[in-house]
Amino acid sequence: MSKLIYLDNAATTQVYPEVLQEMLPYFSEVYSNPSAIYSFASESKKAVDKARTSVAELINAKTDEIYFTGGGSESDNWALKATADAYASKGKHIITSTIEHHAILHTCAYLEKKGFEITYVNVDENGKVKLDELEAAIRPDTILISIMTANNEIGTIQPVREIGRIAHEHGVLFHTDAVQAFGHIPIDVDEMNIDMLSASGHKINGPKGIGVMYIRKGVKILSFIHGGAQERKRRAGTLNVPGIVGIGKAAEIAKNTMAERSAKEISLRDHLIDRILTEIPYVRLNGDRHDRLPNNVNVCFRYIEGESMLILLDQAGVCASSGSACTSGSLDPSHVLLAIGLPHEIAHGSLRLTLSEKNTVEEIDFVVDELKKIIERLRSMSPLYEDFVKKQNK
Repeated sequence: MSKLIYLDNAATTQVYPEVLQEMLPYFSEVYSNPSAIYSFASESKKAVDKARTSVAELINAKTDEIYFTGGGSESDNWALKATADAYASKGKHIITSTIEHHAILHTCAYLEKKGFEITYVNVDENGKVKLDELEAAIRPDTILISIMTANNEIGTIQPVREIGRIAHEHGVLFHTDAVQAFGHIPIDVDEMNIDMLSASGHKINGPKGIGVMYIRKGVKILSFIHGGAQERKRRAGTLNVPGIVGIGKAAEIAKNTMAERSAKEISLRDHLIDRILTEIPYVRLNGDRHDRLPNNVNVCFRYIEGESMLILLDQAGVCASSGSACTSGSLDPSHVLLAIGLPHEIAHGSLRLTLSEKNTVEEIDFVVDELKKIIERLRSMSPLYEDFVKKQNK
């Protein structure tokens, strides 16, 4: 197959043509600053308001609970740092999980240096947070629970509704990093008891450099970026109108196409999983088999180094990853795979394939056929695999 096969949609997605077309006028035609008072600025302001409504409708939020940021990492930082600052008089204890994105984990490490105490709740072998352990970790001085909606590496969807219920029963705020889930699975901030939510445009076929922070009315957190009075005095800086228009259009498309898109991705995902598990020996599926993102496949091949596998897939025209794009270049195994109990030697052989509705069965079959050849080739050069086969044949 001569064309590029893109299977790294968890890292970023192609901007939809409809999204790009919606954005273009706001670069050079309707270029006004929406904060200005003259009538020309009102065109930009209307576009921002429309996008805010589209984002709010996707998660059943109120329009004035949506704030635009520079991306998911900024939103995560805002949620944790601003909550820590605003509620420090109540307590300095925060609960999160061992498999969060580094935007959460590194922010927690920063807060620990500032005198906050962080409890990292464990997950089971499928990557689901242990609810009994989470509830037991709550203390009188706990001010925030932050658990992701779905894991960016292994795709496991968390029991967000139950986590939010537990948090609220104990009078604790609940934040969820929904960057991977936003626009891919149904999210209702009211039904799921969510107080704050982070999302990003480039994961839903929107532009990079634009994110969302949902803050429920009544949550008393302050600005993260100080300066002007933009975003109702909570996020200073001239609004990125083209980016905002882009994420708004992407959110609108995501809402209208979610059911059909998810059904196709699940069909492709399950076909890919079934072929890999039945046709390649000594492989493990990571993440929950059913409670997982529609487009996520994460597997580990024994006696394989993930980096070599990715290079050979790239030579075959296949874009894939071994885990989070934010840890690209690291030689350490995934913290997520270690957290679900995998030893280092197996975690090193991980492969993440994340699909889109644009992929085809023919592409999936090509990838599996190439993968079979790649695994066989790499194992033929592995002394560990050779020793394993000898022991099996005794």
